[in-house]
Amino acid sequence: MKTESGSIFTERQVKIERLVLTKLRGFCAGVVRAIDIVEKALEVCGRPVYVRHEIIHNRYVVDELRAKGAIFVEDFADVPEGVWMIYSAHGVSPQVREEARAKKFKVIDATCPLVTKVHLEAIQLAKEGYTIILIGHGDHVETIGTMGEAPEHIRVVGDAEAAETVEVPDPTKVAYLTQTTLSLDDTAEIVQALKRRFPKLAVPKKDDICYATQNRQNAVKAIVPHIDVLLVLGAPNSSNSVRLKEVAQAKGSRSYLIERATDIRPEWLTSIKTLGLTASASCPEILVQEVVDYCKRNFGVAQVEEFETVEEDVKFSLPYELEKLIRDSR
Repeated sequence: MKTESGSIFTERQVKIERLVLTKLRGFCAGVVRAIDIVEKALEVCGRPVYVRHEIIHNRYVVDELRAKGAIFVEDFADVPEGVWMIYSAHGVSPQVREEARAKKFKVIDATCPLVTKVHLEAIQLAKEGYTIILIGHGDHVETIGTMGEAPEHIRVVGDAEAAETVEVPDPTKVAYLTQTTLSLDDTAEIVQALKRRFPKLAVPKKDDICYATQNRQNAVKAIVPHIDVLLVLGAPNSSNSVRLKEVAQAKGSRSYLIERATDIRPEWLTSIKTLGLTASASCPEILVQEVVDYCKRNFGVAQVEEFETVEEDVKFSLPYELEKLIRDSR
């Protein structure tokens, strides 16, 4: 069999009729803002510019920024004094900010505004004497940063089982907050467990889980009945990427997390007609198109469609300190 693209297939090779993409996919407003911050800082501050942690969890994006002059570091031990330092979109703890002051860094804060909201909630609840149940993954950089705001008041809970056993000094004075990139369904189960144990549980005024995380998870739920297998473009250390795969699996769909098109394994796709594709909030559109082209070339895909759910129009402004630098450079 020969396709329009000229690729030759044998009967034993994978052949897919349709590739369906979630129209809502890829970069969220916080990620767009974070990347813009690094790129504009390189323009007005010169090279190099240091970044605390990966600006977002995507290897392709990090490598692109590194090639432009960004230096990514996990700690400040070997960083010279007085350099430009950008905090990643995931946020940092007060301890990190104090270390930065001690080394006289010129700081630009790229923390996502939705993460900052959770930090401010933690500070206020701690002042009011609450024990804070932080629903999240204890080893994730966002959770580490939030916990640093009030470590003596915060207990990290990662699943419903932990919610059933977490200990607090005063069961009548408990509140919960949430890592912004979690699964809506898993978080709901944990919250239900906490409410059973602590009837006076204080809840956030507004849901902590990021709007983009919610929208992309809902898009996955919507597309699953129309496909045979779902590919999720994202990084294995990206919480929102992993959650998308898990959401699809929870809905009964086979789902695989890939970083690039070449990660696709043909054995995943044998005997299927329709392949689904989505991308996490930290994945650039160029990698989506790479997968589309790869599937056309290698699996004979002739029909590519977009599955529409909701549209997003959220935008975040640049940090004041960077806007001032840009104005002063003109």
